[in-house]
Amino acid sequence: SLSDASYPFLKEVDWLSSIYLKPLPGGASMKDTMKAVDKAIVMGTDMDGNLLKAAAEAHHKAIGSIDAKGVTSQADYAALNAALGKAIASVPESEVMDVFNAFSKVVGPVVPNMMINMVNPLDANAAAKAFYTFKDTVQAVQR
Repeated sequence: SLSDASYPFLKEVDWLSSIYLKPLPGGASMKDTMKAVDKAIVMGTDMDGNLLKAAAEAHHKAIGSIDAKGVTSQADYAALNAALGKAIASVPESEVMDVFNAFSKVVGPVVPNMMINMVNPLDANAAAKAFYTFKDTVQAVQR
């Protein structure tokens, strides 16, 4: 599952790093950033309300179990991934792709390589592979 395969990667990320406080490389415009956020909000408003609420509650619970390194528990991480998958599956694929495409204009192609260089690349690749399987599973049940 996504959670089992990606949790080692999640634990390796330095969530307390100041890198998350800096602007993204590539100089995304404020307009493109706001358009991406808008697409995510629109997708959220179109999600099944009960599934979105469950995802928000899982997110809140995961925040509650964050340790001193900024990492949530594996159980809360798994519950969050499951809840997000169900919520995302409740909207058309076209809306998910609108969000993906909008954020691809904000997050330049150098960002993934930077992040992989900060962790064990084998764990990062295992997480990516599991994510693509997760994506295919969500896509198979998407409305």
